[in-house]
Amino acid sequence: MKSRFLLWPIYLLQFACAVFFISDILLGVIGVRAQPISWQTRELLEIGAALGLMLGLFLGAVALSRTNRRRQKVEAELRAASGAFMEILEERFADWQLTPAERDVALFVIKGLSTSEIAELRETSAGTVKAQTNAIYRKADVSGRAQLLSLFVEELMGDGLVDRAAQPAASVA
Repeated sequence: MKSRFLLWPIYLLQFACAVFFISDILLGVIGVRAQPISWQTRELLEIGAALGLMLGLFLGAVALSRTNRRRQKVEAELRAASGAFMEILEERFADWQLTPAERDVALFVIKGLSTSEIAELRETSAGTVKAQTNAIYRKADVSGRAQLLSLFVEELMGDGLVDRAAQPAASVA
């Protein structure tokens, strides 16, 4: 909030600079000249306008730098969260003692692919995929896709992912 009050005078200075330069050009083009001002006053006005524009340039660079740092931090947190989600998946798959084929099918199920899409990707029959999904549901102690997915959603919403995501993000900064 404090920086807003600091920025308004700078914005006003830049506005005054723009008005000065534009009015000077327009008055020259139209051929209307007001009372001439001394060259010292004109030089001071131009120096003030140039300083205002330079200050705007500096503040723009600071804002861009801050935005880039924030973007990098958010991207690091997203990478950490993504990695943590994969860790959670791998932990659960190991706990459930899924076979490599069941792991693949479970990942596709979590991604939302249909049985026929999974069968096509894995170059197997839909019956095989159904048998594998039933084995996954049995080992995970769930009744279907929605419950399987909810297990991971609950874990993501818990503190486990937040703690894991914070560790890599802290080491990046």
